Amino acid sequence: MATTPARHAKNRPYFVSPNESAKSLIVAQLVRLARKERLDYATFLYVCQQARRKLGLRKPPQERRLPQLLPEAELKTFFRVLARCGNLQHEIMLKLLFYTAVRVSELVRIKVKDIDFAQYKIFIAHGKGAKDRSILFPARFRLVLQSHLRANPKNRYLFETTRSTPFTSRRVQQIVKHYREEAGIIQPVHPHLFRHQMLTYLTTQGLSDSQIQLLSGHDSKKSLELYQHLSLENVERAYQEAVKPLEV
Repeated sequence: MATTPARHAKNRPYFVSPNESAKSLIVAQLVRLARKERLDYATFLYVCQQARRKLGLRKPPQERRLPQLLPEAELKTFFRVLARCGNLQHEIMLKLLFYTAVRVSELVRIKVKDIDFAQYKIFIAHGKGAKDRSILFPARFRLVLQSHLRANPKNRYLFETTRSTPFTSRRVQQIVKHYREEAGIIQPVHPHLFRHQMLTYLTTQGLSDSQIQLLSGHDSKKSLELYQHLSLENVERAYQEAVKPLEV
């Protein structure tokens, strides 16, 4: 029986290209197969991997975007406004976030017992990738942290809410947003930005790849290319002076 225009439009929408239609059909067939054979997740994943290999499909390369850092003036404005607002715990917490380049998810889990005041170190248990490591904080910040803990002697975590529970990552994000708005900064500011700021700064100060990798907890030196690229503007003048006498 001839297919009516209405049925044809329903079964094969005019806005779907042949390639897209074929891909959708393959996906639908894989899903039906998984349900019919009652595949578990691991087996279904294996089937999908084999299908990609047979069809010669490749994942598109992941785009690596450079983080938008705050200009130095705005960074100073942020912390100046933070100090004026009068919440000492917020000020100490966000300064430690910046100084150590720690991830916010790691910051909120720091326990008092993890701090080594003699060595200016903080132990990070089960950081990203379930890895343990230690981070450093400035020697001048030791007295600040000690004073904070003397004012909160019952703390188990370095930073606790009024209900004696650790902060959540989401709450720290809200706090950062609040002070950004108070400072009148238009550019988005989030906890991870401070990590980018500090790692970029350390790169410009000449710390080696292995040193930055140790401090940041990055899995590989490949991850550090981001910060090396961002620091190029800081060496531009010296570079231009160096190449002036070259004649090739």
